[in-house]
Amino acid sequence: MTFGFAPPPHVSLPVSADSAARLGRMLVPAEWASAGIPLLRNPREVVADLHDRHRPEPSTAVVAVLDAQDRVTASASFTELAAAPDGWEFRNALLAHLRRVIPHDLRLRAPVRTAVLLYCREGEPRWTETDGAWMWGLRDACTLHGLRCGAYITLTPGRWQVLGEGRGGRRPRPPATDLPVPEPRRPEAGRSEPRRMTAARPDGPRTAAKAAVPQSRPLPRRAAGAPDAHRHTAAR
Repeated sequence: MTFGFAPPPHVSLPVSADSAARLGRMLVPAEWASAGIPLLRNPREVVADLHDRHRPEPSTAVVAVLDAQDRVTASASFTELAAAPDGWEFRNALLAHLRRVIPHDLRLRAPVRTAVLLYCREGEPRWTETDGAWMWGLRDACTLHGLRCGAYITLTPGRWQVLGEGRGGRRPRPPATDLPVPEPRRPEAGRSEPRRMTAARPDGPRTAAKAAVPQSRPLPRRAAGAPDAHRHTAAR
């Protein structure tokens, strides 16, 4: 017969080697800010452009490659679900999608293009362990693809936020053309709608029949110097 004793609450349980390695593949905001990540010139335009291209839902990652003018030259979106966020898995997923949309720049002496990551999730825009794993994966994927590591942006239901910079704004809305169009109202069963009949309009305005207006006969002409003819009417 064996007896087990629960450890005191102030004693921490030993962390497994796998969990310790997973926590090591994660970046906190202070490490991200000190990594020399280049600032976006206009993050609002980048967020709006990527949102318009991919319309991300929660748990969707959008990786994009920017040129020297911060214009999007290639992008890809995918959904990555993980029970425990691991930067290693995120790095592999990012690298696979980067290889599909753009060739690597490993032959260049210095990177000329920048990769940014927009991650759509629920919750608050503040940093989470999932964000830290994505940051680690983005930085490592950029190194292996010859790109400069750019901004990491979270997209929550209320707003977008560039982590490590403090810049953010309201979540973009889809254009009015993408909103659902209401269906036409249908009459209820057994109930018919009155039909409106419109008579064809005649070419000219309708007017009442005009009464014939008698025209006066022209008077006979008299010859010059001729005496007037006297009319005699017999008395009745």
